[in-house]
Amino acid sequence: MLRTTKKILVTGGAGFIGSEFVRQAVHKDQEIIVADKLTYAGDLKRLACVKNIIKFYKIDIANTTAVNNLIKKEKPQILVHFATETHVDRSILDAKPFYRTNVLGTQNLVEAALKFHVKKFIHISTDEVYGEIFKGSFKEDAPLNPGNPYSASKASADLLIKAAIRTYKLPAIIVRPSNNYGPWQYPEKFIPVIILKAHYDKRVPVYGKGAQIREWTHVNDCTQGIYTIIKKGVIGEIYNLSSGQQQKNIKTAQDILNGMGKSQNLIKFVKDRPGHDFRYSLSCNKLRKLGWRPKISLTQGLIETIQWNQRNISWLNNKKRKLKIYWKKVYKPL
Repeated sequence: MLRTTKKILVTGGAGFIGSEFVRQAVHKDQEIIVADKLTYAGDLKRLACVKNIIKFYKIDIANTTAVNNLIKKEKPQILVHFATETHVDRSILDAKPFYRTNVLGTQNLVEAALKFHVKKFIHISTDEVYGEIFKGSFKEDAPLNPGNPYSASKASADLLIKAAIRTYKLPAIIVRPSNNYGPWQYPEKFIPVIILKAHYDKRVPVYGKGAQIREWTHVNDCTQGIYTIIKKGVIGEIYNLSSGQQQKNIKTAQDILNGMGKSQNLIKFVKDRPGHDFRYSLSCNKLRKLGWRPKISLTQGLIETIQWNQRNISWLNNKKRKLKIYWKKVYKPL
């Protein structure tokens, strides 16, 4: 367990993975400060159960003054940087917000962390910076080969962190998780889209023929892995974070429909997105040597995720109203 004297600043703490980290952190008796811009993907409802025991600041990390003022005021010892524009499809439609937040925002945090002597900077990246791999798994020293605007912006942020580690001795660690899923995920992502549409017996969109392979890690396992890295990780290192549970997208869609008691006929193949990476796979041996292991199987995790979404269908419905036009842009018939 982390020492209770630590003050942790969590950027993007009202997002999907960031909020799970915050909810776990308060049970570890940490002093938590959350910074979030509250874009369409951020939601304070994710933090409602801990709102009285955290501090919250609504700020844009691309605003240099706001970042400096916050870190100067709160003086966190640890900065965990989740804040990011995340969705590949949106980056294809408009890449500018991704470079603004993911690159400029990260650089602002790096400069502020150096200026105000943050003791540990945990940068949350993604497996997508490696690009696709047809056989085997990427190790942390693999070259970066991003294949879309989102992953390019994240790779750029990784390089900024690496440069700051070498040039300025920034006490940073880079974490590269695989695809996450679980409660509170915004329904533009693959798994909650399927659950939401299938709940109402609507057609479930699957890109191409669903042959792409993804490695799925439950969000609870992911954040536990990040805590392990905070506690035991070596400054200057990179850690892949993955479950080792891989399968084709069509199989994931079928598993969800089976878990919901829905017909496979709901699946509707749609035009594949440009530059769609075929397969992601990470070697996680480096993190496992620190003692972390995933605890939630994909089968168990999908069942629990389906149940959570069905219990909280009103939350998804509120998001759905904002997604109808977006869905028409990205899910085009073959």
